[in-house]
Amino acid sequence: MTELLEGPLHAVHTELGAAFAAFGGWSMPVKYAGTVGEHTAVREAVGIFDVSHLGKATVAGPGAAEFVNSVLTADLAKVGPGKAQYTLCTDESGGVIDDLIAYYVSDDEIFLVPNAANTATVVAHLAARAPEGVTVTDQHREYAVLAVQGPRSAEVLDAVGLPTEMEYMAYADASLNGLPVRVCRTGYTGEHGYELLPRWADAEEVFRALLAEVTARDGQPAGLGARDTLRTEMGYPLHGHELSLDITPVQARAGWAVGWKKPAFVGRDALLAEKAAGPVRRLWGLRATGRGVLRADLDVLGPDGGRIGVTTSGTFSPTLKVGIALALIDSSAGVAAGDEVSVDVRGRALVCEVVVPPFVGAKTK
Repeated sequence: MTELLEGPLHAVHTELGAAFAAFGGWSMPVKYAGTVGEHTAVREAVGIFDVSHLGKATVAGPGAAEFVNSVLTADLAKVGPGKAQYTLCTDESGGVIDDLIAYYVSDDEIFLVPNAANTATVVAHLAARAPEGVTVTDQHREYAVLAVQGPRSAEVLDAVGLPTEMEYMAYADASLNGLPVRVCRTGYTGEHGYELLPRWADAEEVFRALLAEVTARDGQPAGLGARDTLRTEMGYPLHGHELSLDITPVQARAGWAVGWKKPAFVGRDALLAEKAAGPVRRLWGLRATGRGVLRADLDVLGPDGGRIGVTTSGTFSPTLKVGIALALIDSSAGVAAGDEVSVDVRGRALVCEVVVPPFVGAKTK
């Protein structure tokens, strides 16, 4: 068995009483006081997450931005220095190798934050296509990633002297106690929030300074449990669940992250063909109308009891107080928002309403 990797704050999480679990090859804090309380703190006040397991990589050299734009799906030409962009790394068939954030540093430098387990694959995918003079460098352990999320998140950053007045998906390079920190107004919760990238070696000092201000504002440290319930309420995809080599952005309702008018990106022809023909399955939200907790990999059943799809993620929504799920449903089933389907939960048919995600309104912007 491969030994789990540990982030720069593992000892701090242990000190805070975290429960740990394996995720993407890393030992990650799943919860501290409890997932529901941490979820509620983020929705009502503020929470801080350590997501340093996320990958980091730099593409640098003459024309780096133009090169990255020729590989990844979103149109990087629509943003510029000081902006970040959600994008996808797809293969020639349109399958998703990973979803990631691209930071536009300059025309000759793009900083990438992919998912933990996919970082090496994304780096190799780009490196294999890089023109002469453009380098792709894996920096997984050079930077930590901290997320401060919730309606009071700006207060937290203001208190430690970090910038907060930026547009959604904009970033600024700043410092905390003399330590360099990149601050981006984005996140994975649907709340107003920020993601911060200090150096790996500086992570503990930055985290402790932020945590003191978070707890002073009725906030809490939050683990992967709350991160998952929050992102599921928003219908945000998790790679390996709603996006994968077998699940395209067209199927996953992620076509907004594709630059359809771009002249080139890897997988363009396949995705254009799928978009024109219509996907054979599409992602929907399911909201339980009765008692029951939905999970991933459960069969979705039509009115006649036949299988029409499968859940990709599922949880109990602390905000709505009901079971919710994301599910890929066959287009041939003809479902629409407001329809009822059933989910096979250990042999019991749990009736659910079909909805278009998100389940709760976004407050990011």
